[in-house]
Parts: sequence; C-alpha cells; structure tokens
Amino acid sequence: MIKVVAFVTLISLTLGSPITRNRRVENTPENLALIESGNHYENIEQLSGQYQGDMVLSEKQERLLKGLERTGLIDANMKWPNKVVPYVLSDVFDEDQKNHIEAGLRELERVSCITFVPRTDEVNYVRVNGQAGGCWSEVGFLNEGEQEVNLALDRPESGCFRIGTIIHEFLHTLGFYHMQSATERDDYVKIAYEHILSGLEHNFDKYPADMISNFGVDYDVLSVMHYPAYGFTKNGYATIIPHDITLIRTMGQRAGMSDKDISRLNSMYQCN
Repeated sequence: MIKVVAFVTLISLTLGSPITRNRRVENTPENLALIESGNHYENIEQLSGQYQGDMVLSEKQERLLKGLERTGLIDANMKWPNKVVPYVLSDVFDEDQKNHIEAGLRELERVSCITFVPRTDEVNYVRVNGQAGGCWSEVGFLNEGEQEVNLALDRPESGCFRIGTIIHEFLHTLGFYHMQSATERDDYVKIAYEHILSGLEHNFDKYPADMISNFGVDYDVLSVMHYPAYGFTKNGYATIIPHDITLIRTMGQRAGMSDKDISRLNSMYQCN
C-alpha cells in the first residue's frame, strides 16, 4: 500500500453533512491549526467543512446531486450571462493578496473567453472574502444576487493563495464540479474506501452522468479540479490511487489549469 509520512489530522465529522447555501460549518481547532500552519499534506480546500470540502451548494443543487430531483444537466444552466463575472474584493486583503487574486482571474481570462470585471451596480456578482477557515465557493451562476468565494488570508503561494487554488475556486464559480466524482472515474482511479475518515465517504460519491457533463473532454487525473491522493485519509494511506501509478504525486496539483481543464472551460462557455 501507498503511505505518506505525515501526521493525520482528525477532521470534524460535521464535514459529513452537506450544507445549504450560505450556511457555514464550524471548523475544529485541529482544522484551523492545520490551515494556519501550512503543514497540511492535502489541499487546503478540503478542510473548510463544505460539501466535498469547498463547494457551497444551493438546496436545489444538493437535491439534484443526491438524486432526489431530476431536471437534466445542471451545469449547462449555470453559466454566467454574456461570459462576464462582476466581482468585488474584500478590504481585508492587502495589495499583494489582491494582486495574486487578480493574477488568477487574468489567467482564466487568458485561456478562455471569460471576462472578470470590477462590480459597479450589477445585481449578480461575486464577493471575494477572506474569512478564516479555508477556501470555498458557491457553484455556478445562481441568479440570486451576491455570491461568495472565500480565500482565508495567507501569503501569496501559500494556503488558499496558491494560484491553482484561486483558479480552482473560481472554476467552481464558473460552474465546475470536482473531477474525481465524474461518472467515469473508476476507469482511471481506484477509491480506497477503507482509508477514508468515517462519515466522510460521501465526498467520493460519483455525479450522475445525466446531470454533470464532461463537455466532451476525457477524464483528467491532472485536472486542477481533482483531489490529491490523500484526501480525507484517516491513516496516512492514499484514498485515491490512479491506475497510472506514476501520476500519484502530481494528481491533485494546484500549479494551474491542465490542457483538459482549459478545453472543458472553453467548451462549456462555447469560446471556440
């Protein structure tokens, strides 16, 4: 078996309850200490206490993903109108942090037809906050006024301020879900349920094929939206094992978007 040499943090079992929009789950002192230390062996967005670690779902999205409601593809209806996302940065960020967030947005613009614009009087927009407790985002365009992305304060390229993590959260905002829950994932990775923290197994549920689209792009172990190998581990052993074992160290990377991420984004927003 594959094992990482690292201490195992006992993540609060409150993580096991999917939340409704704008509800927050309290982080345990252990979680907050791990987040603040920067010594975590898994991506920080898994520690926020939200659905699958960092997704804030509306009640409708939660019902759909649980299979309690069927309305066809949900991500196809979550695109931002006119491919424009107005946003506001909280005053808690210093100039270096603001510049790093802006760099992530500019990278998303560079590889797609999406435009991020400072909000003026738009009703629907994204507010980027800096609360303690990790990184999270609401998913897709909700048409309900202000939406949230949270990036816990840190120095650039640490914690929530890794450029790939900023991009990861804004891809949620644009309508992306996590790669490792794609319907076809078992053809590419094995989920080692015996190593997952008790009560958190739902974080590895697969999305229904008729509800979440891959937009014609194959599964991508190297996606910036993929979990790392040791996500939600209870004992330091890998919970996700790629069939191509040479990818185990790069799976879950947060350096930036993969080629397939870029293709999927452009396909979703019909940029090509």
